[in-house]
Amino acid sequence: MTDRPLPRPGRRRNGALLLGLAGVLAGCGSSPEVLEQSVAASYPPAFPTGDLVGSWGIASYRAEEDRDRTVEMARQQCRLPYVIAQGPTDGVVMHVADDPKTYELKLKGSADGRTYLGFEAPPGHWQDREVLEYSKDLVVMRFVTPEVDTRYGTFVYVRCPE
Repeated sequence: MTDRPLPRPGRRRNGALLLGLAGVLAGCGSSPEVLEQSVAASYPPAFPTGDLVGSWGIASYRAEEDRDRTVEMARQQCRLPYVIAQGPTDGVVMHVADDPKTYELKLKGSADGRTYLGFEAPPGHWQDREVLEYSKDLVVMRFVTPEVDTRYGTFVYVRCPE
């Protein structure tokens, strides 16, 4: 299973790498561990990736006033559930926007406390979904890219009974 190609890193990531490289070249005296942490800081997601594994009813909405109705529609989709499988490297196997193939995606935490689901890339990457709400039985996500979010809407995942 291969990931989709990712674009070149954005300015923010390049800036962090350049800043780290400048510190090394300047002989700033920091230990390699401290430098590595400052360049590649990672934050925990709001919940474990394994909590997404299972059978889900899915529906989507575009207007917030349709949310409750959409949750009920997602529950009805449990007749033909969407199955999220455990990935081989601690992710989950799911579809991504505009692609019929499945890929392994990871949960990623960000510095501002948000949780994203996507490929191995910085949190908030253009291919990510932001987790807006989470409980063991309900997950609400939207695509980060406005154009994709407009097309697909906000997704509601309701856990199906076993």
